[in-house]
Amino acid sequence: MRAGTAGLAGAYLAARNASGHNDYAAAARYYAQALELDPGNPLLLESAILAYAGMGKIERAVPVATDLVELGLDSQIANMILLADDLGAGRFEQALDALRGDRSVGPLVDGLSQAWLEVALGDLDAAMEAFDASTRSTGLDAFGAYHKGLAQAVEGNFEAADAILSGDEGAAPPLTRRGVIAHVQVLSQLGRNDEAIALIAESFGPDMDPGIGQMLAKLEAGETLPFDLLRDGEDGLAEVFYSVASALRGEASDSYTLLYSRVAEHLRANFTDAYLLTGALLDAQDRHDLAINAYARVSPTDPSYHIAEIGRAEALRAGGDPDGAIAVLRQLALTRPDLTSVHITLGDMLRSEERYADAVTSYDRAIDLLDQPEPGHWIVFYARGIANERTGHWPQAEADLRRALELNPGQPQVQNYLGYSFLEKGDNIEEAMELIEQAVAARPDDGYITDSLGWGLYLLGDYDQAIGLMERAAELMPVDPIVNDHLGDVLWAVGRKTEAEFQWHRALSFDPEPEDATRIRRKLEVGLDAVLAEEGEEPLSTAQRAD
Repeated sequence: MRAGTAGLAGAYLAARNASGHNDYAAAARYYAQALELDPGNPLLLESAILAYAGMGKIERAVPVATDLVELGLDSQIANMILLADDLGAGRFEQALDALRGDRSVGPLVDGLSQAWLEVALGDLDAAMEAFDASTRSTGLDAFGAYHKGLAQAVEGNFEAADAILSGDEGAAPPLTRRGVIAHVQVLSQLGRNDEAIALIAESFGPDMDPGIGQMLAKLEAGETLPFDLLRDGEDGLAEVFYSVASALRGEASDSYTLLYSRVAEHLRANFTDAYLLTGALLDAQDRHDLAINAYARVSPTDPSYHIAEIGRAEALRAGGDPDGAIAVLRQLALTRPDLTSVHITLGDMLRSEERYADAVTSYDRAIDLLDQPEPGHWIVFYARGIANERTGHWPQAEADLRRALELNPGQPQVQNYLGYSFLEKGDNIEEAMELIEQAVAARPDDGYITDSLGWGLYLLGDYDQAIGLMERAAELMPVDPIVNDHLGDVLWAVGRKTEAEFQWHRALSFDPEPEDATRIRRKLEVGLDAVLAEEGEEPLSTAQRAD
């Protein structure tokens, strides 16, 4: 094998491996090395474009896209990058000529981009015709209506914008957050604040985010909101790519969706929603370093700053820095002490790190902010109940768990946790079994809940009934150390000691907590009966024993 061929193969394989792990920086580096040895390879060129775009380096993708197009090859990805370059540089006539020619990104993007380019060039009539043509050719009437309504609003034609955004002139646009904001601003411009307030209440309910809350306060004070969701045709072009990215999320691969989100960022400065979407897409790909950078681009003065900081904290934790994540949330709780979601998120993160006492404090602050808890707030009381139980404050834990059930009667997670806790404490056994049985009926395929019912029957000495449930739990949760340990105990109780020891060995292989591991090893040494005697517990019920 020639040295050059060997070098190409090595660089290509390294690039493919990096791409497979969504490591865009490494992929870009290795694809660049490979292209030095094989500069006309279409696969390498397109892959390099995706790597640069994934990093957010659209400007570095442009020369690669140019090389690919100059080879005479049709690549929508390369065309998208070249379109983004033209749009970002204000070369609107050139971009329009390219879209009308043979440089297609796809029917929807082509059509909407042409329409917004006409807006940017000052020809609204041509723009409206282009919006209509785009929806006819793609069949995405609601999608086109949204952009057409935005374009009318950008031009100050608020009556026309309202007719489109309300669905009076055809397909109603999708009720996205940005779509609702646009319509609210249009209604306010028309002096119809009451309708704007009603639209906010219908769309967001009582748990609205600070940005929506600020809009609502201004409307209620009689202020006229400016239409500033988009300012001009250039913002409209960025909106095209953001809209497509939002629609693709969950439907296409995250790496492909990211391409559209990155272009949206490139076309509009301080595009907060695009930064948030980019961060979420990168987090989903385990590129936490890039996600952190995306979230950090959101200005502290932006109403969505707390969302970005929560995202940054979650990315830090997922990337292996829980202390850094907690520090971010603590600072956010100081600067935005009025936001329930911030205290809940901090509590959840502290609880996940087993810092239960600190978690209780955060949940306390969150609950104090709830004037009148709604059914959806059950989970806050449930979380605080868990943290209270783990810190040994059982009366407070029980009160929280019962409050969670008041807010959401029959909630299986709460029923299971409360019932299992009663079993472990030897209290309220009849109520405990009733709660767990109801939970199992609601979620028969939940391994943890099935384990709780089987364990309850074991504790009551009904080993024959317990064995089937515990075997079912182990089927549902085959690698859970607690479930396998419990199954081992029940097997021992019915005299199937060899199988019990096998399950205990399995439980040890799944990395149980140190205290649990010590107890399992002791059971393997002397048997469950001896361990119970050492612990001062009641012996196994002889009436149920098979040995």
